[in-house]
Amino acid sequence: MIGPASAVSAVAVVGNGLMGQGISQVFARAGKAVRLIGRNPASLVKAKAAIENNFQAFVKRGLASSETVAADLARIATGTDFEAASEAQFVIEAVPAQRELQLEVFGRLDAICPPDVVLGSTSGQPISPMTARMKHPARAVAMHFIYPAQLIPVVEVCGGPQTSPEAVAFAMDLLRSAGQTPALMNKEVDGFIINRLQFAVLREAWSMWANGIASAEAIDNSFKMSLGRRYAVTGPIESAELGGLDIMHKFAEFLLPDLETSKAPPTAVGELVKAGHFGLKSGRGVYDWSTRDGKALLAQRADRLFQHLAEGGKKV
Repeated sequence: MIGPASAVSAVAVVGNGLMGQGISQVFARAGKAVRLIGRNPASLVKAKAAIENNFQAFVKRGLASSETVAADLARIATGTDFEAASEAQFVIEAVPAQRELQLEVFGRLDAICPPDVVLGSTSGQPISPMTARMKHPARAVAMHFIYPAQLIPVVEVCGGPQTSPEAVAFAMDLLRSAGQTPALMNKEVDGFIINRLQFAVLREAWSMWANGIASAEAIDNSFKMSLGRRYAVTGPIESAELGGLDIMHKFAEFLLPDLETSKAPPTAVGELVKAGHFGLKSGRGVYDWSTRDGKALLAQRADRLFQHLAEGGKKV
């Protein structure tokens, strides 16, 4: 019998990478005691420092006080003892998306955590393949936070065929209590909602660039200065209905047959990857990042995410 989400006061996060750090911050600012479990002490020291910097970013923008941040940060304890997860009333894994590792983590959590404790996964993958070593798969549910978790309020929630309705309801209630907006999925599908939308757009953008239809700059500017601005207020289905479903349906009949439907990325993108050109982190990709200020662009994106967060009335 799964208890009410309102009774949760202690949370464990397994995995101290970027996602684990952000999720820990989300629950700490919601007043929960958080145990962040990592593989080695050195990485945990870096993770705690990164979390503190993320908290200070809220202070810098007037979205939190130094006193509040100090209290929230004090709620996060770190350690390498996996067994410590057994003391939490909710556990979420944020380990690398490697199937064998996920199977191991969920099998171990299932063995050490009381049967009424819900086990979440933020991998962005269906939960059902991760439960093969669990005796209690009904308590496993996908809870996909979006990077950066402390700035993006929506979380995709998706149960598998064996997930109980109680576990899904618990996940939804817990997220709401932490100030997040759950997006409930009715059935499992690869990529969930957000990545499917993201890669549908990316496939068309890559295709237009690879086929010489337009430059990367023209494609990106066209999106940022039109759809990007509208979609911050209205989603794609809302936008279509504001414009008129009859009009959009007719245009779709004309345009959809001509859109990219390839099941593989363009060859031109694959050649960049083979050559070691990975984008900003390597200095070159579709763009030549030696001529662009990538750090400034990242900072600009963070500022806009903070602005959206402030407009939504969400504070740490």
